[in-house]
Amino acid sequence: MSIEKSLYAAPEGLEGLMGTEPDIEIEIEDPESVTIEMDGIEIELMGGEEEDFNANLVEFLPDSVVAGIVTDLVGDFDDDVNSRKDWMQTYVDGLELLGMKIEERADPWIGACGVYHPLLSEALVKFQAEIMMSTFPAAGPVKTQIIGKETQEKKDAAIRVQDDMNYQLTDVMTEFRPEHERMVWGLGLSGNAFKKVYFDPNLDRQTSIFVPAEDLVVPYGASDLNTSPRVTHVMRKTENDLRKLQVAGFYADIELGEPNNTLDDVEKKIAEKMGFRATSDDRYKLLEINVNLDLEGYEHKDKDGEPTGIALPYIVTIEKGSSKCLAIRRNWNEGDELYTKRQHYVHYGYVPGFGFYCFGLIHLVGAFAKSGTSILRQLVDAGTLANLPGGFKTRGLRVKGDDTPIGPAEWRDVDVPSGTIAENIMALPYKEPSQVLAGLLDKIVDEGRKFASAADIQVADMSANSPVGTTLAILERTLKVMTAVQARIHYSFKQELHLLRDIIREFTHPEYAYEPEEGSRKAKQSDYDMVDVIPVSDPNAATMAQKIVQYQAVIQLAQMAPQIYDLPQLHRQMLDVLGIKNAQKLVPLPDDELPKDPITENMNALKGQPMKAFIYQDQQAHIAAHQMFMQDPLIMKTIGQNPQANVIMAALQAHIAEHLGFHYRQLIEKQMGVPLPPPEEKLPEDVEVQLSRLIAQAGAQLLQLNTAQAQQAQNQQMAQDPMIQMQQAELQLKGQEVQRKAQKDATDAQLKQSQQQIERERIMTQKEIDMARLQADMEKNQMSLAADNDNEKRRMLADLIKGRNNGR
Repeated sequence: MSIEKSLYAAPEGLEGLMGTEPDIEIEIEDPESVTIEMDGIEIELMGGEEEDFNANLVEFLPDSVVAGIVTDLVGDFDDDVNSRKDWMQTYVDGLELLGMKIEERADPWIGACGVYHPLLSEALVKFQAEIMMSTFPAAGPVKTQIIGKETQEKKDAAIRVQDDMNYQLTDVMTEFRPEHERMVWGLGLSGNAFKKVYFDPNLDRQTSIFVPAEDLVVPYGASDLNTSPRVTHVMRKTENDLRKLQVAGFYADIELGEPNNTLDDVEKKIAEKMGFRATSDDRYKLLEINVNLDLEGYEHKDKDGEPTGIALPYIVTIEKGSSKCLAIRRNWNEGDELYTKRQHYVHYGYVPGFGFYCFGLIHLVGAFAKSGTSILRQLVDAGTLANLPGGFKTRGLRVKGDDTPIGPAEWRDVDVPSGTIAENIMALPYKEPSQVLAGLLDKIVDEGRKFASAADIQVADMSANSPVGTTLAILERTLKVMTAVQARIHYSFKQELHLLRDIIREFTHPEYAYEPEEGSRKAKQSDYDMVDVIPVSDPNAATMAQKIVQYQAVIQLAQMAPQIYDLPQLHRQMLDVLGIKNAQKLVPLPDDELPKDPITENMNALKGQPMKAFIYQDQQAHIAAHQMFMQDPLIMKTIGQNPQANVIMAALQAHIAEHLGFHYRQLIEKQMGVPLPPPEEKLPEDVEVQLSRLIAQAGAQLLQLNTAQAQQAQNQQMAQDPMIQMQQAELQLKGQEVQRKAQKDATDAQLKQSQQQIERERIMTQKEIDMARLQADMEKNQMSLAADNDNEKRRMLADLIKGRNNGR
């Protein structure tokens, strides 16, 4: 390595001030670092080391910048808490209505009734039970849905992913079900519940924990978690847990001091309302804030490398007591050019309100529960006073013993100063419990239960003979509120499962580790790319009762037109809804069938079990085996004695027809020279039209070929009949006679033709002779005529000469 001195030369005249220039030795030991020794001082210049994307930026940012971030975020957090103050106050006050704390009242007298009406608790417990039954059945909360074209590979992958996800959520993540139940309880109570999904390095697996609504602070004006400018999770961690994270490098290793052993007002009120006594907390209070920041040195830049001023998503962790920042980490995926915020929270809502926070049963039926509690206490107190009345007595009247209330069947002696006992005692006019108040209590409770959808369905209104429309109308009217809540929970639960799926997929082996001798293979990474995971809950049915009544309504419709319904499939789904185990054995379906040999299929036909043909089987062999089975005399004799003979034969005929259809498909493919698309594949319109034309042409060719083969087979069969053979021999003799006659006729015709040819030749010869004679006569006549003309000319010439001579 060389250093150009001209670039780093000292100003002139500086040498005199510094004295003699010391020797400088430069030693390069590592290409990534440079060590400089000067006057015994060693300076190590480290080479440029690329910063880890997931690094804690607190270690790199100036302390002043970090302090400014903490100040701003803590102030924003306090503003967010104040923005939801009214909502939180209603929630805290309503906790008392649960009746979790036994109240010893001294007003209006000691021992007055302190009972709470269980309207709110009843609605909450029913809600939790219904949601847990629908979202978390015994088999697991996850089912899969194939993405794109359905193939056998994707079907197998869907089964593996479903089994793997349910195994992870039920067996590996032992905290998932308890956290889910706590979430449902908090959701019904406050109207809001949150789940935080992340990979826990301490557990070395994914985890999903419940975050109460009071511990997740969002600006009240935000619409959802994705668009909220801030999301703050208030966490409590012990000193030991926090130290573990600092040693692991997740949090900055800074001194925090002792925890602030105080609870805020909301925490104290919640503990008091729930029957706990909490005055201090020896844990650290952490604020984990998801926020957008524009950090100096980590700015968002355009394609020219210039800062744009756009804030990027970060997660900032602050210890509230000391106001020290423990971590600042990027909250987007590495390489994401859009800087999309990674979401770790899922919001469950009961009934949406005007702001971010939804309303729960406390807000909806809290007033009903409070009124019911007040009236119930009045009725109990009235009964107490009526049974143990109080009043006035004269000063001199003395009860021997003590003045404690007299118990049942107890008689005591009294000293009467004067007159009778009745003249010395006056009871206050207490009344019996009011029937009006009792009726009003029933009315309030009934309306509250209806509003909270906690009222029981009146089974008497839905008899077996009720029309389907009436049954569904009763269900819709009774359960429509809970059905809407169930749909919201289904949507949020699907988001949570997607977050868990992404983490599980990331840490799943890309290939199968081994082929097990028993059971099926576990899911591999690519299996998760083929399917989508969704909750097993039905967003269109809030309770099992609603699902059952819906299926009963469909069964009533099916009885009117059973030919258009798949009754085995309908009953199979009914058993699945009822939670019956091994429903596939009780109601087997053709889709459950596996490929079987023809003998097994024949046995299933005798037992009335379903049969199914597969496209890749040897169709001709199966058809032949089934037909021979049906034609066997022993089998036919035995089946003929069975009352289900017609059903058995019909099932075999239908199964043979299924094989025949696949066989015809194979013949068409052979005629076309190309394989056809799978039967279940959805074809584009133009492809379907073109394919139909090609199939029509191949079908016509196949028809001609099969027709010719059938005619040939028919002729061969007819040739084996003796009568046909005699007829054929007779026809052969007749054919020979006809052939002989034809040959004779041909010979006669040939002879006659020869005679005619000779005659034609004779006639032609005669004509030639006649023509020759005629030509000779004509030549002779011409010669004679020419001689006559010459004589005439000579005579005329002689006469002319003679006349001239006479003239002279």
